[in-house]
Amino acid sequence: MSSLWTPGGERPVGRPEDPHPSPPPGDPERLSDEEVSARLEGMRQELLEAPVEVVVANHCYGLFELAAVYLSQQPPLLPQAHLAIDALGALVDGLAGRLGDTEASLREGLSSLRLAYVQIDGAQRAGAEAASGAGSNGDGEAPTTQTAEG
Repeated sequence: MSSLWTPGGERPVGRPEDPHPSPPPGDPERLSDEEVSARLEGMRQELLEAPVEVVVANHCYGLFELAAVYLSQQPPLLPQAHLAIDALGALVDGLAGRLGDTEASLREGLSSLRLAYVQIDGAQRAGAEAASGAGSNGDGEAPTTQTAEG
């Protein structure tokens, strides 16, 4: 039993039991087939009402995030990042002039990802070369040259 505040004081209020309580959000196991169909239809309708440029741009942003996640791992997952960057590039470059207001920011993001990839790849290669070319002393330092004096 709950109460309701009124100027005359608190009044007890009984709430009727809901014969069909709604399932918690995001719990698809409790939805009936009809409810699932209705939700899917609602999502389809939202997609139809959204400008296609916005929907495609949202997919591009997803690819951007995917590439950024792979690049930010320690160590970076370069093959996976490369694929995500190429996929984003295929969309942005392939749809040039058709992405609406988001095109400039998508191009900028793509350029940033490509630059980050090249920098990270270069740093990894330099580190691998330094490790493999550790010299005969094997301590990871570049070999030093001995002079006649030393």
